[in-house]
Amino acid sequence: MGYAGTERSGLGRRAVRIGSVTLRHTAAALGGAVFRRGRGGSVSARLAKRAPAMLTELGPFCVKVGQLLSTRRDLLPERWCDELGRLTDTVPPPSREQLAAVLAEEFGPEAGWPFAEFDWEPVGSGSIATVHRAVLTDGRVVAVKIRRPGIVPLMSSDFRLAGAFARATGRLPGLRRLPAEEMLGQIGTAVLAQADLAAERDSLTRLRANLATVKGVRLPEPVEGFGGDQVLVMEFLDDLREFRPEPYRPEERRDAMRRVLRAVYQMLFLDGLVHCDLHPGNLRLDAAGEVVLLDAGFVVRLPDRVRRHFGEFFLRMALGEGRRCADIVIESAARVPADCDLEAFRTEVEKLVGDASAVVAAEFNLAAFAPRLFKLQRRFGIFAAAEFAFPLLSLLVLEGMIHSFDPGVDFQGEAVPVLLQAIGEAGG
Repeated sequence: MGYAGTERSGLGRRAVRIGSVTLRHTAAALGGAVFRRGRGGSVSARLAKRAPAMLTELGPFCVKVGQLLSTRRDLLPERWCDELGRLTDTVPPPSREQLAAVLAEEFGPEAGWPFAEFDWEPVGSGSIATVHRAVLTDGRVVAVKIRRPGIVPLMSSDFRLAGAFARATGRLPGLRRLPAEEMLGQIGTAVLAQADLAAERDSLTRLRANLATVKGVRLPEPVEGFGGDQVLVMEFLDDLREFRPEPYRPEERRDAMRRVLRAVYQMLFLDGLVHCDLHPGNLRLDAAGEVVLLDAGFVVRLPDRVRRHFGEFFLRMALGEGRRCADIVIESAARVPADCDLEAFRTEVEKLVGDASAVVAAEFNLAAFAPRLFKLQRRFGIFAAAEFAFPLLSLLVLEGMIHSFDPGVDFQGEAVPVLLQAIGEAGG
C-alpha cells in the first residue's frame, strides 16, 4: 500500500474512532435532554457537561486543545468554557515493557543504560509523558521523563483531522466569522510541541536563564548528554511540598505568590517565553519556601507584537485607560468586520475598564473581567489573534490559585513595575 496509503488508512480508522466516541456522547446528551426535560438542562448544557469525559476518551491532543479552548470566552459560551476548564490529563502509566522499549531506543540495550537504579513506578503520569526517579551510574539522583509510546503519530493524526473539521465548520452559516483554522493552527502546534522532549530541554534551559534574577524561584537543571526527543533527564528535586496554602503562615503565602507573579510577569512582559501550565500540579515549595517549577512542557514563545500588545493592555487596564485598551484590542485583532461600529466598541470597553478600576485592587478578578470583554468582542465580531490564548491561559490558570494563597494580593499592581521596566527597555 505504501506509506501514504498506510497513513490514509490510519487516519481513516482514527476518524471512525473519533466519530464513534463523539456520537456516543452526543446521543447520551440528546437522550438525556429528551427524557429528562426540565431536569437535565438544554441540549447544549448537557453536551457541554459531557465534553470533558468525551475529550479525555479521545486522547491527549483533544484534552490539551479543550484545556486551551476553555480560555477562549470570546469564542465559546461561558458554560462550555467552565466545563472544559475541568479537564485533567492524569492517566494510568504505560507498562514496564513499553517504557523499557522507549529507553532502549534512546540508550540501546539495557546493559548500557546510564542508570544504577530506576524506579518503574512513576512519580508523575500525564497524558503525554511519565516521570520516574532514577540514579545515574555516577551517583546523581535524576528525574527521567519518558514520552508515551505512539503518542506522536496519534496526536499528529488528531491534529490533521481537527484541521479538516475546522475547515468544514468554517463554511457553515454563523461560523464563517470565527478564526477557527488560525486558532487551531496556533493551539495545535503548541500542543504537538509538548511531545518533543528535546524542545522541552531547551525551554527548561532558557527559562532557567531568564528567571535567574527572580529571587526564590527554581527550576530543575537538565542533565547534559542524556536523552533525546523521547527522554528528558533532569535534576531530581526532593524535599518538595505540595503547592497549597496549608501549613504556611500568611506572610509565607504572600511571599510565595509574589515570587510566582514576578516570574510570570517576567515571562509575559519581558522575555516572551511563557509557561502556560502553572497549575498546582506543576508547582512545589521547597523546605526554604522557594517556588519550584517542575517542568517546561507547555512553553510558548510569544511574537514580540503580541507580547507588546498584551503588556500594554494590562498596563492601561491597571491605569484605568479604557479607550486605549479598546484600541489595543482592535489593533491586535485577527479580524475586524468592515461594518463594525468601532466607536461603540470603544465606548463599551471604556465603561468596562472604568468599572474594573472602581474595584478595590485586591478584589480585581481577571476571571470575571475577561468574560465581559470577550462577550463584547463576540458582539462586535472583533476576535483576538490566536496567540493571545497563551498569555491569557497563563494568567487564568494562575489567578484562582493566587487568591486562595493570598486573598489580598494586588494582581495588577504587582505587574506595573515589570511593565514599566519593559517599556523602559523598549524605549532604550
